[in-house]
Amino acid sequence: MAKLTFRSDLCKGCGLCVAFCPKGLLVLSQDKINAKGHHPAEITDQEKCVGCAFCATMCPDCIIKVER
Repeated sequence: MAKLTFRSDLCKGCGLCVAFCPKGLLVLSQDKINAKGHHPAEITDQEKCVGCAFCATMCPDCIIKVER
């Protein structure tokens, strides 16, 4: 099982990670806003993550860390 961690304070909410997750596990938070005023990305079900790292590769700000 893979573990994703986000540096949510640096996320600009661009949604690239959400668009490229093959399992559809990432969303932009609807109830959280970071210090920059954006809705940060988060994972909905950590258990289903396969650790492909597409999200981390696509993130322009390198805020996602994938541990396998």
